[in-house]
Amino acid sequence: MAEDKLKVAIVGSTGYGGVELIRFLIEHPHVEITSVISASSAGDFITDGYPHLQGIVVQQLDGVDPAQIAAKADLAFTATPSGVSSKLVPTLLDAGLQVIDLSGDFRIQNREEYEAWYNHPAPSQQLLQEAVYGLAEVYKYEIQRTFRLLSNPGCYSTTSLLGLVPAIAAGWIKSDSIIIDAKSGVSGAGRGTSLMTHYAEINENLKAYKVNKHQHIPEIEQVLTDVAGEEIKVTFTTHLVPMTRGIMSTMYAQLNDQYSVDQFIELYEQYYAGRPFVRIRKNGTWPATKEVLGSNYCDIGFAVDERTNRVTIIAVTDNVVKGAAGQAIQNLNLWMGWDETAGLKMSPVYP
Repeated sequence: MAEDKLKVAIVGSTGYGGVELIRFLIEHPHVEITSVISASSAGDFITDGYPHLQGIVVQQLDGVDPAQIAAKADLAFTATPSGVSSKLVPTLLDAGLQVIDLSGDFRIQNREEYEAWYNHPAPSQQLLQEAVYGLAEVYKYEIQRTFRLLSNPGCYSTTSLLGLVPAIAAGWIKSDSIIIDAKSGVSGAGRGTSLMTHYAEINENLKAYKVNKHQHIPEIEQVLTDVAGEEIKVTFTTHLVPMTRGIMSTMYAQLNDQYSVDQFIELYEQYYAGRPFVRIRKNGTWPATKEVLGSNYCDIGFAVDERTNRVTIIAVTDNVVKGAAGQAIQNLNLWMGWDETAGLKMSPVYP
């Protein structure tokens, strides 16, 4: 490996987010993975749990020791559960590492609100204020400045926000009318087993969960409020569908005036100009989850109902890539001043 490559560690390498980081980073032109880390499987080979990495990743899994991680790496990705990152990340920062956190622990700026939605003790207010929220298409310039800690957005939040932000920023939709109907594949629940994701429970089934209580609600509202300059509340319902990957957020809102689909397309194309991972669909076509599978793209389409003067906005992502690992790498690229697409240029997998 070249000496000038950034040395990175992946904490939580045996989860879906961690193993997806490996898939992309092993091909990244500016990065060397120097440590793959698992608190529960230290000393094992990652191929014991992920045989598809045989001959690709040969390191044994390290334990979670901040000093040892800092001795091997300059930056750590923490693909750890909420409630774990809040305790781990400060120790990594104290060890001198830069951190990109994929959990929800540093996304909500208000400690009380975080604790109400996540049911974990919140990180310190200082770290919450320090963390940069990494929705790359909205906060690109904040990400490009110097900092220690970046908080990667949630998968539902990414998909829904990319679908809503341009319309909110332009004042085209009524801020008190937003309904988000979101559906995800089961990989979003992680690799651990539960009754909810048991094959017999999810196969040939469609179920709503955490209705009006999903932890991504305050994250979505926080960003929309920031963009709009006024408080915004949303109705947000999540569903599990019997597929492995993918999110579709179907959003409904009342229009403030009369706008056509073509006007929405033009608005969104202008807003996302120069942002390589958002693709706007032609009039009369709408995206499907398979069309972004395995990629860092978010595809967005529109329908305007002249009868009710409402717009329907449909956005899709791969929840493990644009909703997690891919976006984290996109943020790394912006942070380091590299080409935003470095290591992420692969096309979606189809069929």
